[in-house]
Amino acid sequence: MSRIDETKDFIPVRIAVLTVSDTRSLSEDKSGATLVDRLEAAGHTLADRMIVRDERAEIADQLRAWIARDDIDVVISTGGTGLTGRDVTVEAHRDVYEKEIDAFGTVFTMVSMSKIGTSAVQSRATGGVAGGTYLFALPGSPGACRDAWDEILKLQLDYRHRPCNFVEIMPRLDEHQRRK
Repeated sequence: MSRIDETKDFIPVRIAVLTVSDTRSLSEDKSGATLVDRLEAAGHTLADRMIVRDERAEIADQLRAWIARDDIDVVISTGGTGLTGRDVTVEAHRDVYEKEIDAFGTVFTMVSMSKIGTSAVQSRATGGVAGGTYLFALPGSPGACRDAWDEILKLQLDYRHRPCNFVEIMPRLDEHQRRK
């Protein structure tokens, strides 16, 4: 069972939001706006926000650029997780991951099943870690972004969440790179 330990201080994390689309502009990006609104309402910091085309190399390059920055802890992308030929976000994420968070996609599917039934099988939401940065790829609908944030990420990115959370292990994500 999940719970928030109110005796602990909230620790804001710095989150970049990446929308993958060939057609959207920032003013039309409802999914990215949904994520920004929710992460800021939760007390986190928007570190950066961009839109990139549905091109595997461009997505991976942007992920790597943000991973290299010390002022970004988490990257959440939206769009390009479906089954069509242009949906290459998952492949771009996996090109970058050092470790995949396999259960993220499973839990997202469970959350989606309760909202959209068996249509949840069409999502390839994924999560992973690279260079000490968390990376999550969500579908491109505002509803999917709401579900992922409200049901998974809001809790896992809250240091007070028990029994465990992503924030408490952040300092150890890149410990293998520090070993000699």
